[in-house]
Amino acid sequence: MKKAEILEWLKTEAPEKLETLWRRSDEVRKANVGDEVHLRGLIEVSNICARDCGYCGIRVGNTDVCRYRMSADEIMESVQLAVQYGYGTVVLQAGEDYGITRDWLTDIISRIKQTADLAITLSLGEREDDELLAWRQAGADRYLLRFETSNRELYDRIHPPLPGRVSDRFQILRRLREIGFEVGSGIMVGIPGQSYDDLANDILLFKEYDIDMIGIGPYIPHPGTPLGMAPDENACPDGEQVPGTELMTCKVVALTRILCPLINIPSTTALATINRVEGREHGLSRGANIVMPNLTPRKYRELYEIYPAKASCDENADESNSRIKNRINAMGRVIGAGRGDSANKLNRVA
Repeated sequence: MKKAEILEWLKTEAPEKLETLWRRSDEVRKANVGDEVHLRGLIEVSNICARDCGYCGIRVGNTDVCRYRMSADEIMESVQLAVQYGYGTVVLQAGEDYGITRDWLTDIISRIKQTADLAITLSLGEREDDELLAWRQAGADRYLLRFETSNRELYDRIHPPLPGRVSDRFQILRRLREIGFEVGSGIMVGIPGQSYDDLANDILLFKEYDIDMIGIGPYIPHPGTPLGMAPDENACPDGEQVPGTELMTCKVVALTRILCPLINIPSTTALATINRVEGREHGLSRGANIVMPNLTPRKYRELYEIYPAKASCDENADESNSRIKNRINAMGRVIGAGRGDSANKLNRVA
């Protein structure tokens, strides 16, 4: 698929054309990764973050946040829930929290591998090479690092680096592959200042970098951030600004599935947040094959507020697990068994 065709799909509003896109993406999904929906147990380990990103509610500059970091025992209790529910993966996610040290997390990864037959995904931001190597050697299987936008000027504007450091997520993604991780990345759809041309470039980069898992979520404004407080100051001119809607997010999910047929694509929590009735199902019926139920202890869920009113904050782990499984079954899809490794990586290694 060429860039001109991607742009045409991104801009179309015709319902009959979009039905063709939804049908095609779902057929590609079924033919390449099947009807299984694999569940990843999400554990939001810490909302402490050293970065001051312009869109994120847990940015270091937001002094209204009550900070936390889960203990090792709390993490292991959440891991046991993943085993109890039959998940194949746990995702350890946090802000860029340098209190999560190399040795502390290495010990936790080792404990998980000794007690549970689970894949481990890490999503901890930009970390040093020695940390990534140690965590991979300890048994971590996957690393998720979203590049958010391929527009370098926009990226620098909303994602300032730490003093004395250069933020190059594409270089880190290459290094993660070299280390042996299954590599995940992703973008936000509708960032103020993101044009249709930018978004088409993002989709093409998924293919170019041969990424194994792509997370695609709508930009949801947070009132405690610079973008949330002054969105119009950063937006593209009329007709060029990508909207952060469910429809646009689903277009990107569908186009990504068609362009990268073997990858894993989650139907994200952000998509379920902007449409609590059918958002998750729309993602799954338009190319997605992964869902991440939240295993974070209830007392921490509302504190991990990267955007407001996040879906699942008002539930405990049992409620999230039951609701998500019931909704997947109601679609006629199958709950996946095992780790659910990316067919894209398995095909590359074979």
